[in-house]
Amino acid sequence: MPSRNRKPIDISAAAQKLLGFKSLRPGQREAIQSLLEGRDTLLVQPTGSGKSAVYQIAGSLLDGSTVIVSPLIALQKDQADSMVASELDETAVVNSTLSASEHQETLERIESGEIEFIFLAPEQLRNPETLERLRNAGVSLFAIDEAHCISHWGHDFRPDYLELAHVIEALDHPVTLAMTATASKEVRAEIIERLGMSDPRVFVHGFDRPNISLRVDMFSEEDEKLEAVVKRVEFAEKPGIVYVATHKHAETLAKELKERGVDAVFYHGGLKSKDRDEIQDRFMQGEVPVIVATNAFGMGVDKPDIRFVYHADVSDSVDAYYQEVGRAGRDGEPAEAVLFYRPGDISAQRYKTGAGRVNTADLRAITDALVSKEKSASAQELSHQTGLSQRKVINIVHKLEEVGAAEKLTSGEVQLVHQKSSAQMIEAASEQQQFLKERRSRRLQQMQLYAECRRCRRELLLRYFGDNFSGPCGNCDRCEETGALAVAR
Repeated sequence: MPSRNRKPIDISAAAQKLLGFKSLRPGQREAIQSLLEGRDTLLVQPTGSGKSAVYQIAGSLLDGSTVIVSPLIALQKDQADSMVASELDETAVVNSTLSASEHQETLERIESGEIEFIFLAPEQLRNPETLERLRNAGVSLFAIDEAHCISHWGHDFRPDYLELAHVIEALDHPVTLAMTATASKEVRAEIIERLGMSDPRVFVHGFDRPNISLRVDMFSEEDEKLEAVVKRVEFAEKPGIVYVATHKHAETLAKELKERGVDAVFYHGGLKSKDRDEIQDRFMQGEVPVIVATNAFGMGVDKPDIRFVYHADVSDSVDAYYQEVGRAGRDGEPAEAVLFYRPGDISAQRYKTGAGRVNTADLRAITDALVSKEKSASAQELSHQTGLSQRKVINIVHKLEEVGAAEKLTSGEVQLVHQKSSAQMIEAASEQQQFLKERRSRRLQQMQLYAECRRCRRELLLRYFGDNFSGPCGNCDRCEETGALAVAR
């Protein structure tokens, strides 16, 4: 592994030279120093607070290459383009948009050490050739953006992220930086565990967004609630986002808004990728003032002038809710977040997220395939043999790993741990899934507590994330009801 640079460094001078920064923001210096000292680091800061500058500066100062894992191609491109504009060292993006020849040429340049910053989608790291090229390149810093995606309790859980601990070990555990905008204590703990971070330093900054007004409007009937949503959007300062729970609700609410004269579009995971990109671009560029969306809309969205985020349906966790609320008012100007709430919404959301028993047929197909191989098998081989997608195979393999029924080898292949029969493995995986279901239920209860709380809403939210904030905040409906003014801080 490349040596880690531990010489005393003037980080402020480096930031000025590399990025033209006159000063560093809270948390940046400490995180950079931690990485330069060879410490794994978890950085939790809001979008727009400069997390990318941490790996850019630290990566430039450490010997060897820097890998940045990012879940969205658009995010990779934006970051890479900004780094090129800043004239940082050579940067490359490795994702599915490359042709075969471009992919090979990029891998060769990475292996030869020509590339300092390497952007990768997590699925690219399934490729043994890519991993081998990275090993030969000598990676000194491994940065994971949107790190909450590795957590079952995170709001954007992605099975591909579960592979990253194996990748880090295969690269001889370079200094690891995990970054996310919001993560509760529970999510932070799982990020650390699942990435195999070694004695990490954890920096948490800037959860409070005092310019966002928080309120919950209560209703007894669904029709009454939806009418209130439409009226509020109609007269609200725009642009804004309305979050809903289902594809159908996104479409019907957008149609209702259009009939009221509000130019609105809908966005959900059931649309084709091309259509989703077009809709998002229209909203981001200001061509339409309102977007009605499921939680499929949001990651990578950084539009500074969003004036409201309304929730027509309750979120499945406080983590998800606050992440979505945080898309409002990033320009620092007043914005509002309103949850339109009916007590029955909790039951509806519990039903929506309550499924989750292990698919016994799929689990048995994977275990039988591994038994038939007698030795180990790759995810690709298991996918071919069972007819399941690689993504589903990876997800099932991780369930088997969690209950000690399978293990991942350094080659990336999977083998069974034969102390358990197929029936025992299925039973253990089912019990684990039930445990996850119960944890999801507890997170939904936290969301219910927020919706029905009688004290300062900002205090409840921030304390959930580990901030010792004490109300009143002076900018939520509960504080307004009592005439409480914000405590001077």
